[in-house]
Amino acid sequence: MDYLTIALQLIVGLSILNVWLVNANKSTQWRGGSATNIKEEFEAYGLPGWSCYLIGFLKVALALALIAAIWFPKLLQPAAIGLGFLLTGSILMHFKINDPIKKSFPAFLFLCMCGYLAFLSQYF
Repeated sequence: MDYLTIALQLIVGLSILNVWLVNANKSTQWRGGSATNIKEEFEAYGLPGWSCYLIGFLKVALALALIAAIWFPKLLQPAAIGLGFLLTGSILMHFKINDPIKKSFPAFLFLCMCGYLAFLSQYF
């Protein structure tokens, strides 16, 4: 496994853990609508309250799997693809509520990294 792949796994995995476990109740410039925390963000998207917990669980589990894939490479592709689907959903939610494009940028950037990890990292 090369250093670029490991670096991207750590960047994506730790960033998602940071969003969902450390900064979940903090306001950031990337939150959807005028939300000041993750629960408000899901409300802004018109999603039911339980979906925040489900998506949070999935993102945290897949982020941990992405990091664990450094030692267990078979986890890499499923974790990256799973996160890719969830990140695509994040981007679509921003579009749904007509957020400025810049609010979708982190999800788009991480989606690109997950695409590399899932489909290209094995070739480089």
